Amino acid sequence: MADMAPKQDSLQETLFDGDFAPVAKDLGFRGPVAHRVAGITYRQLDYWARTGLVVPELRDANGSGSQRLYSFRDILLLRVVKRFLDVGISLQQIRVAIEHLRARGVEDITEITLVSDGFSVYECTSANELFDLTKGGQGMFLISVSSVWHEIEGTLNDLPKERVTDTSEHPGDELASRRKAKAV
Repeated sequence: MADMAPKQDSLQETLFDGDFAPVAKDLGFRGPVAHRVAGITYRQLDYWARTGLVVPELRDANGSGSQRLYSFRDILLLRVVKRFLDVGISLQQIRVAIEHLRARGVEDITEITLVSDGFSVYECTSANELFDLTKGGQGMFLISVSSVWHEIEGTLNDLPKERVTDTSEHPGDELASRRKAKAV
């Protein structure tokens, strides 16, 4: 079958940089091991390699009888793709997200937090920023209620406070006086 996407040398190199793998960089895994560890079918593995989604970093297939050799980082990416499929993200959206990360030159996936709402894939770049990778990196801002709480907690502790009193006896509470009169 003809190649469906142009091949690029070491596509994962732009997505992963550095040596964080628990196995030596020159050791790899053949397709049967890679697909089992990633939790996908061999057909998915083959299709994703042929279409450029996850191209084996160590050795790609070069015709009939040749074997692909996947690195630890490749298998990590395969497993991430599988997780997104499991939560309902389409393969097309996953491709867009991965292409966006590659275009941005993301160097270390271990420093990325990816989030999904079941419709889109987001990259969490800080405690307050989220980028929609399926929409070209449109930024969103997060508001953590607990961090806002901590911000105002200290300030409020230093300001004057007033105890709650029975509002029916409060001389300035006209509405409470009317309700009390109406109830009688």
